[in-house]
Amino acid sequence: MLQVCLNGARNRSENRRVPVTPGELAAEAARAVEAGAEDVHLHPRGADGLDSLEPRVVAEAVGAVRAAVPEGVRVGVTTGAWAVPDPGKRIELIRSWTVLPDHASVNWHEEGAEAVADALLERGIGVEAGVWSGTDGARRFRTWASAHRVLRVLVEVTDTDPATAAATAAALLRELGDDLVSPLLLHGEDGGAWPVLRTAAGLGLATRIGLEDVLALPDGSTARDNAHLVRAAREILVEHGDRRP
Repeated sequence: MLQVCLNGARNRSENRRVPVTPGELAAEAARAVEAGAEDVHLHPRGADGLDSLEPRVVAEAVGAVRAAVPEGVRVGVTTGAWAVPDPGKRIELIRSWTVLPDHASVNWHEEGAEAVADALLERGIGVEAGVWSGTDGARRFRTWASAHRVLRVLVEVTDTDPATAAATAAALLRELGDDLVSPLLLHGEDGGAWPVLRTAAGLGLATRIGLEDVLALPDGSTARDNAHLVRAAREILVEHGDRRP
């Protein structure tokens, strides 16, 4: 499975095609899915351009993207603590959402991750458990009683050195162990994005690409938009035997 991560914390000073408004997110998602993405991850933005978990903001972003992509393409959001540092407030906001995403990511090294994930599960929202390299996320996730209930584990390699990112990915996978029942999605960021994506392709794991994770193509040239990155990722997946269109 190839997920597109549309925007993250990026801004237009980094790439002019970083989507911010619901309309921009919808247009980028539609192009990325046409290019081969099968799932969408996005960061809803408030009027100030910053990540937001407010019900209206989430509803507008998720609703716009869901209407722009084919039926069956799942749409997910972040619950990152940078948007709302207090986990209790994050839970309160999740419980007030009026339009529910198909899934939401929870960073397992953040305070209150387990309770935030429980709130998502209570509402029938799939949990993407974000386990970052260089944190205690893997240990914390493995000891959570409901670990078996997550939609997938986002194995997030924060090592941006292209020479070492793949090795960091392998180490994080070992830390998670080979007895997890949940699907894994392995991805990297910036200089480590493409080496880690190739690692995921070689292992037959789900992966993701998009302007949240990287701004450049494998050859180092600047990506035009999310769809440009998705097409490049698809080429790599095909090289490793993925024959889906």
